[in-house]
Amino acid sequence: MPQPMGTTDHQAKHGLILDFAGVLTADPLPVHRAWCESEGLPPEAWRATLNDDPEGRRLYAALEVGEIDQAEWNKRTAALLGAHVAPDNLMGRAWSAVPAARRMAALARTAKGAGYRVALLSNSFGTDPFNPYEHTGIWGLFDVHVISEQVRMAKPDPAIYELTLERLGLPPQACVFVDDHPRNLPPAEALGITTVLATDEAATVAELEALLGVSAELSV
Repeated sequence: MPQPMGTTDHQAKHGLILDFAGVLTADPLPVHRAWCESEGLPPEAWRATLNDDPEGRRLYAALEVGEIDQAEWNKRTAALLGAHVAPDNLMGRAWSAVPAARRMAALARTAKGAGYRVALLSNSFGTDPFNPYEHTGIWGLFDVHVISEQVRMAKPDPAIYELTLERLGLPPQACVFVDDHPRNLPPAEALGITTVLATDEAATVAELEALLGVSAELSV
């Protein structure tokens, strides 16, 4: 859409939509590898069970859309990982040491202070007994929360992006969406949302600073 004379692209943007894992957290893979070794598992056991094992994929997809809760997922996925793996708070044990992405959170906070409406759009991995959003301390950053478990649909379903826009009260052309999974970007692009693929945190923050016209400010 052409910009009116005298405006810049960032002045036309009014909404920032952020994924959670891998965007508002550091890359979880090194932590998951270390956790696997602490549990007496091969380093890639977590990734392989959730992504390569057909039953593991099915259970995780069911968790994302609320067909099963985290406690049930813990029990059934622990059995896939190995008979010696305890199911108690399995998700929390694997995820609790993943660091928050402090610069990205600062960018979201600064954008909100500058007048942007900020949304969390996350494919859930459950909230009970382990709530990753509270654990990371990012829940209060957002005007809008769209969690797949709660809305019973998940990215890359186009409907979840439409719901996010509806809750933000903004047209797609006014929004920027950030995700670390390439497959989640095309449905947003098809709606007219500007997309950013999150890779390295510093590079992604720098790209957003230029796009939005704000600067991330880390608190001491």
